[in-house]
Amino acid sequence: MSRQSRRIPFERLHNFRDLGGYATEDGRSVRWGRLYRSDSLAKLTGEDWERFLGLGIGTVVDLRYPWEIEARGRVPDDASFAYHNLSIEHRPYDQPSLGPEIEVGPFLAERYLEVAEDGVAELRESLEVIAAADGPVVFHCASGKDRTGLLAALVLILVGVSEADAVEDFALTELATGRLLADWRAAHEGREPKWPGYGRAPAEVMTLFLAALVRRHGSVRDYAANALGADEALVEALRDRLLTPAGAGLPAAAGAGTGADGVPDVAVAGETRTEAAGRA
Repeated sequence: MSRQSRRIPFERLHNFRDLGGYATEDGRSVRWGRLYRSDSLAKLTGEDWERFLGLGIGTVVDLRYPWEIEARGRVPDDASFAYHNLSIEHRPYDQPSLGPEIEVGPFLAERYLEVAEDGVAELRESLEVIAAADGPVVFHCASGKDRTGLLAALVLILVGVSEADAVEDFALTELATGRLLADWRAAHEGREPKWPGYGRAPAEVMTLFLAALVRRHGSVRDYAANALGADEALVEALRDRLLTPAGAGLPAAAGAGTGADGVPDVAVAGETRTEAAGRA
């Protein structure tokens, strides 16, 4: 599977990806067209908006602060989906203003630990919303990198995807870094952010964060159970909602065609991403 195959192209969204296709430890896989991650959906207009509606998304989870939404907008209202604002971060910080001496990996991993400890109520509710949704779900923050990346890793690992694959998924944001940086420059009269790490998502960040979470809690699943209160019933509901049926097999990238959106239709458990999205 190519690194680009997950990205669904939009004109103004730079980091919209399908979380389908990842294999789980019990031989199942995450279904295509069920769970998406993105940068801010406030940027949706015109053809982008029509493409978004065409995905059949039934639930939007906005992980940003209420003040961010007030300042920068939110996804347009539409009767086709429910909207939830669950701000998982409680200690704001300004990445572009950081000094160049700040190391990306250790700094962001520490911020993620803060979110994991401060945002337990919102993280649990996010898991509950995903597990209970009738149709496809998308969650997002501003760049679709930090808050979104944390929740994506948590969901993937809880349903049985390996930590290595969760880290790889996080690092795919590096493909969007240039466009995210261009957006920042356009919004700030062509200036450069002071921090060279702005928009970056090296694998080291998620690797360090997960290692620290395991040191504190024993495992990611123990963290979810003991800190978030995500019991086995909730985890099973996530698995039932997001995974292919038991015995359906592992993802197979061979022979993939290309869908109408220009994204490879990677075959998963006998269906392609496009077919799965139409069935969700």
